[in-house]
Amino acid sequence: MLPTIKWEGQLVKILDQRKLPSRKEWYTCRSYRDVISAIEKMAIRGAPAIGVAASMGLALGASSIRTRSFPAFRARFHVLAEKMRIARPTAVNLKWAVERMLRLVDRSADRSVDEIKQSLRKESEEILAEDIEINRDIGRHGLAVVPENSTILTHCNAGSLATAGYGTALGVVRAAHEAGKGIRVVADETRPWLQGLRLTTFELMEDGIPTTVIADNAAGSLMRHGQIDLVITGADRIAANGDVANKIGTYQVALMARMHRLPFYVAAPLSTIDLTTPDGDAIPVEQRPPAEITCIGRKALAPPGVNVLNPAFDITPAKYVTAIITETGIILPPFKENIKHSMASQASFFP
Repeated sequence: MLPTIKWEGQLVKILDQRKLPSRKEWYTCRSYRDVISAIEKMAIRGAPAIGVAASMGLALGASSIRTRSFPAFRARFHVLAEKMRIARPTAVNLKWAVERMLRLVDRSADRSVDEIKQSLRKESEEILAEDIEINRDIGRHGLAVVPENSTILTHCNAGSLATAGYGTALGVVRAAHEAGKGIRVVADETRPWLQGLRLTTFELMEDGIPTTVIADNAAGSLMRHGQIDLVITGADRIAANGDVANKIGTYQVALMARMHRLPFYVAAPLSTIDLTTPDGDAIPVEQRPPAEITCIGRKALAPPGVNVLNPAFDITPAKYVTAIITETGIILPPFKENIKHSMASQASFFP
């Protein structure tokens, strides 16, 4: 299992996912600005991993605030937090982590600034450790939906590289493999960043899990010919009604799964559920630069000046989701009621 992000002394080190699988290279962050840059430029990606990075980035930023006055420290920290919050707009775990760090500061008026800085560092370490444990719990609960000797289709990368470790969708895959279920994985390549081709296959091959990569537009044909048994993806945000924002292309996979009567599961921590977002239409969808589509590396493939639309995510309506696999169990339809119940049981953790 590959580490994604870590503290090294007073630096945050991020495994640069743009360089995988050809080489493992660490992106060194010396300031919160470096962490924001790593998030924006996709050196780190995946909703849970971005949340962990945000918490570390804010702890790093707090350490550079030079004041002993709590009101001044709090004001400057809020500025840093707002800059971190907008680094990528769709993945709600980033917002969740930022708000968790803000609450820690806002409740610390009776403590010294040095104590608050130490607490922020500790909080970021706890978020990292919690995420790994949450992913293992997701995998454990997800075992119930994976048949013996089945073939799982996944889209994008929701593995250890998208989290602090172990993974969400790939956490279920790993748990099934470790349980001896004899599973196989088919990974969509996932244009335009090719996370499935570069990252998912890399992770699973490292773990010895049988893996086959396909072009994104081959999934429907495999389903039609009985070569897929179920679909498991991750999520970047889940609305209160169960609509799911995930990597572009997920929606069409869900539609094809419904057409071929295959279960479509979403594996995600409760922190990915946003009760303040009523449905998928309210989820902001990040638009990425045209060159991500028109170029491979530095080689331009498209005619100069062609118009490009490059949404990073799409919305899968809740009616196409069979179930949501979380660290506390499996949420079944009707999602609006059952999500609210699941979140209420964790109210102390998600205020």
